[in-house]
Amino acid sequence: MELLFKILLAIHIIAGGIGLFTGTINLIRTKGDKKHQLTGKFFFYGMIINAIAGFIMSIMHNNLFLLIIAVFSFYMVATGQRFLSLKKLDKGQKAEPIDWALSITMILFALGFLSYGSYLCVNGNNMGIILLVFGMISILMARKDILIYKGNLKFKNEWLLVHIQRMVGGYIAALTAFLVVNNVYLPSLVAWLGPTVVLTPLIVYWSRKYAVKIIKK
Repeated sequence: MELLFKILLAIHIIAGGIGLFTGTINLIRTKGDKKHQLTGKFFFYGMIINAIAGFIMSIMHNNLFLLIIAVFSFYMVATGQRFLSLKKLDKGQKAEPIDWALSITMILFALGFLSYGSYLCVNGNNMGIILLVFGMISILMARKDILIYKGNLKFKNEWLLVHIQRMVGGYIAALTAFLVVNNVYLPSLVAWLGPTVVLTPLIVYWSRKYAVKIIKK
């Protein structure tokens, strides 16, 4: 069993490194060209493999940190990638069963995060705050998914905006994991929530920059 864990850990570290490296490249360079798309594929597969390995390890060693990051990052990059296949939502395209499954599964995990987070907060454990934050963010994003799937669109290119938001969110998860694991000087809450606080303004900026509103007749 320990050998399997070590193998998974090696896969987790390598895939996470690929995700963090390629994510940084796409974060700072031109968006939408062929190089962006190619780098994005490495980011996507790196993060998915990292998340799957992390999830299995979290179960094997009862590691709440790994569980949160694995579930959150998998959901972010999986939905971010799926929205690239939903470019005609404004023309009546319907979400696939896999899209609904991803969002509903995230809601279930988020409810678990919120419940356990509340319990930890009551007992004075700061990890509860982290669970509450990630749980609430996850609930809001999954709710947005479902509204979009039902045709409640605010923008013609909703698929692009969600893609940007989720991929940057996946990068935030990778950076958070890196900081938490290697943290020596920062307070725990800063390491956990710092990347979210610092990079969320970029999500807001790009969402506003690329948004194309639906003109109602």
